[in-house]
Amino acid sequence: MNIPQIPKGFRDFLPQKMSVRKRIISLMTDVFESYGFAPLDTPCLEYAETLEGKYGEEGEKLIYKFEDRGGRNVALRYDLTIPLCRVVAAYPELSKPFKRYQIAPVWRADKPQKGRFREFYQCDIDIVGTDSVYADGELLAITDTVLKKLGFDNFIIRINNRKVMNAFALNSGLAAEAVTPFLRSLDKLDKIGAEGVLKDLRDAGLLPPSLEKSLSEFILTGSADADSLSKMAAIAGATDTGAAGMAEMEKIRETLQACGVSESNYRFDFSLARGLDYYTGPVFETIVTEPKIGSITGGGRYDNLIGLFSRTPVPATGSSFGLERLVTVMEEKMSAGNTAGSTEVLVTCFDEALMAENLRLASMLRSAGIRTEVYFKKTKLKKQLSYAANRGIGLVVIMGPDEVNDNRVTLRNMVSGTQETVLQNKMTAKIQSMLSAK
Repeated sequence: MNIPQIPKGFRDFLPQKMSVRKRIISLMTDVFESYGFAPLDTPCLEYAETLEGKYGEEGEKLIYKFEDRGGRNVALRYDLTIPLCRVVAAYPELSKPFKRYQIAPVWRADKPQKGRFREFYQCDIDIVGTDSVYADGELLAITDTVLKKLGFDNFIIRINNRKVMNAFALNSGLAAEAVTPFLRSLDKLDKIGAEGVLKDLRDAGLLPPSLEKSLSEFILTGSADADSLSKMAAIAGATDTGAAGMAEMEKIRETLQACGVSESNYRFDFSLARGLDYYTGPVFETIVTEPKIGSITGGGRYDNLIGLFSRTPVPATGSSFGLERLVTVMEEKMSAGNTAGSTEVLVTCFDEALMAENLRLASMLRSAGIRTEVYFKKTKLKKQLSYAANRGIGLVVIMGPDEVNDNRVTLRNMVSGTQETVLQNKMTAKIQSMLSAK
């Protein structure tokens, strides 16, 4: 008999894991909608040509492509951005700005490692139809809100601008066709380090002396302080494009300050490149400083991408939360609290002859919005209490013949081990009070 297994890079999510995931998704959804974003969903399967040629050389290798039974070349979606672009092009009547969020799985033929899988969920927010940089700033304010509500303290939102980096590269002696390869090498900084990036550029013939000097002085060092900003402005700001990019970065700072985002939670960082080729302006990603697991959000402005599907270019910006890494970090930091199931109350079974009464009590509690489960089979109470403990159920309702005759129930607190008897018509209010206290 074959041992049951699943492909490498894919996972089953048992109830304990799903409870954490659902909690995160619910919180994120509430935050997204509080900013005016509406939900959208798209098929997991697209025509291969829809995805091809959009992600750059490295991304292209990771697309799951195959031929279906009708001989059509199709692919599993690589991200949620390209499907959004197709939707905007297909439905030009959508009111602009169009603010949407989508939480759904994507697939990449990547090398599995800690926090990186071949099937994983992305949680995307995008603003389509405005070129205002304040839209980019709002995405970062949302990032800050979500992470703080999830209990994160030690995170940094890194911010850069492709306009600035393009102008910097050109004014440092690179030819126009060398800018994209330069940015791809810079994007490897986290993987191969500063010396690795310099070697990569040197081997490719993309390291003129002026560029190497700047990289060593204020690019590969990470955080852009006042001196770095001044040096970058002198190089990139010499062109209209670079000056516009520097001005956009300052507007993002204004937006974050106005939204109450702490300066300790964001920084400008000229070493941030973002590997995808379609970015045209601000780019950003978020890293958690403890534990180190790489970026947990990323995104940027992509004003030319929708134009690949439509005759009319449409400006857009977006950010994506990596659900898998969020869950991984929260589990390591114990930020998720109790990771057990969502049941709040268990109604025990003293005798199956009393099952109708048990079901009636459970219905009363559910009508009051209390997540309630019924134990269906008569067995020792100790075993039923063990079941509740293993499931992380905090309250247990016990009702035998004596309680039925007196219209009472016994409530057991599984955390403290204490119990008390209350009237049935007081039961719901009492349980609500106990849950609130918890």
